[in-house]
Amino acid sequence: MTTVLKSNYSLSTRFWAYLQLMRPANIVTAWADILTGFAASGAELGVPLAWLLLATTGLYGGGVVFNDVFDAELDAIERPERPIPTGKASIFGATSLGIVLLTIGVVAAAQVSLLSAVIAVFVAIGALIYDAWNKHNALLSPINMGLCRGGNLLLGVSAIPAMVTERWFLALIPIFYIAAVTAISRGEVHGGKSSTGKLALLLLAIALGGVLALGLLPNYSIFAALPFLALLTAQVFPPFIAATKEPNADIIRKAVKAGVLSLIILDASMAAGFAGGLYGLLVLGLLFVSITLAKVFVVT
Repeated sequence: MTTVLKSNYSLSTRFWAYLQLMRPANIVTAWADILTGFAASGAELGVPLAWLLLATTGLYGGGVVFNDVFDAELDAIERPERPIPTGKASIFGATSLGIVLLTIGVVAAAQVSLLSAVIAVFVAIGALIYDAWNKHNALLSPINMGLCRGGNLLLGVSAIPAMVTERWFLALIPIFYIAAVTAISRGEVHGGKSSTGKLALLLLAIALGGVLALGLLPNYSIFAALPFLALLTAQVFPPFIAATKEPNADIIRKAVKAGVLSLIILDASMAAGFAGGLYGLLVLGLLFVSITLAKVFVVT
């Protein structure tokens, strides 16, 4: 494993390395989950939303930091340019950062309600289980990551705790969507299989079908959601189809990046149905923030 003394790097370089571990572009996609769940709850804008956004920042940031902690030895071989293998970030420092972030996530959620705190703990534990054990399991990794994102959406719904029992099924949509992204991401280092791509396309279709099915709910406008759903289809299906036809690592990484960033469009489509087109555009605006950050920070 490649090691470099921390003293060889400036404070600003080390700070930047730890910021890279948090994957800021991905954290923005988690904000979209919260805004969508918040819209589904029917809550009015206020302080609880701010706490929930802080909560998801800590939970997602902590989760991806621990991803690199548990993969440090593997990354030293496959991705030696990452912060820990280069020595710009230490295992101890990254572990400490991850613990602090996850703690912030749970404590911030607790400011909203006990149920919010419980959901946050579920997401935090789910992220750690994924990082430590399930990430490299072909069957469990997509399900595990999907459950984390579904839980994140319900964290937004928990702004009004009673609504979680009424809107729990909304979590199934990001579960299938993220399961698709996670499934295809298994080939982003060494290449994948066409069969995995086909599975990912099926999971994507189920997720999009789930958004359409929301039109059966009272007070949900499928017409407000359709433009966002069309944009999502145009953004995510072409790279996934390309990765299925030619599953080499470069093409798969592009599909994964498109899938992760397009989660915001998925959220915007649901949010628009619950709260109107303007609210959907507000959520969609996070896509431009995430894309801008993705030019500076890695996504996968």
